[in-house]
Amino acid sequence: MRQNAEKLTAGTDRDKTGIKYKKDGTKVEFEQWKKELCIVRGGGDIATGTIYKLFQCGFPLLVLEIGNPSCIRRTISFCEAVFDDDVEVEGVHAKRVGSLEEAYRCCCRGKVPVMVDPEAVMIQKASPAVVIDAILAKCNLGTRITDAPVVIGVGPGFTAGKDVHAVVETKRGHNLGRVIYDGAAAPNTGVPGVIGGYGKERVIHAPASGTLHIEKQIGEETAQGDVIAWIDETPVKATISGIVRGMIREGYAVQKGLKIADIDPRITEKDNCHHISDKARCVAGGVLEAVLHLRLEQEKIKSTDKESAI
Repeated sequence: MRQNAEKLTAGTDRDKTGIKYKKDGTKVEFEQWKKELCIVRGGGDIATGTIYKLFQCGFPLLVLEIGNPSCIRRTISFCEAVFDDDVEVEGVHAKRVGSLEEAYRCCCRGKVPVMVDPEAVMIQKASPAVVIDAILAKCNLGTRITDAPVVIGVGPGFTAGKDVHAVVETKRGHNLGRVIYDGAAAPNTGVPGVIGGYGKERVIHAPASGTLHIEKQIGEETAQGDVIAWIDETPVKATISGIVRGMIREGYAVQKGLKIADIDPRITEKDNCHHISDKARCVAGGVLEAVLHLRLEQEKIKSTDKESAI
């Protein structure tokens, strides 16, 4: 738990980097932190809901991201720490780090460490307790069931019992957030969930390749047909009227067809641009349930094995 990273063990000292040592020079709390660590692959808006919930529940965390994330709901995504060094979502801060030691110190300061590690090499270096793949790539980009004692896949692309221990459903509807311990999540339909009566109409894809320049910032109102951005000389127009809920970063080099913006037709819901979504919170609940359940089951097995050995 996070509290463990904040407590001084009796008979320990800190060096100038903040790492805690026993009198014999061993890194006690740093090693313990690694044993309890939860690594989350991905820091987009859905992943951020999970990161936020686990952080609030006291889990020590490390978020792994790519070097140039194409997130559109930037105001509620911890992946923005890749660009801005330090970001805040609903009172929780995330900071970019460059090593496991720096990640540990970040946790000790009550922040979420975010590291650029597209190949997830830190999983092998840290040997964490939990690995959560929340990239939402709709396919498995290399996560293995052997990565940690508890491995969870978020959304389609994973099979519980094969490449992960559990899968959390991300498709809107009755099963959103459901934990699957045998099988896979619903396949990707390519059709966004309906909000305010609009589905695919509310999501905007790049009409051309080039460099994006923003006209309408996240949280601003727009009318159908308004120019909300430019890709070089090509205008990007609002498909419906509403609030710009998501917009890819200024200056991002986009490819034609990439999702670059999202409009919420509910004018009265402007504050939602700065709060974790209902979908992200629901998925986060499923992830937390899976983590706790799987760890409890493992403890039961260990307890049974000990009794059998007596």
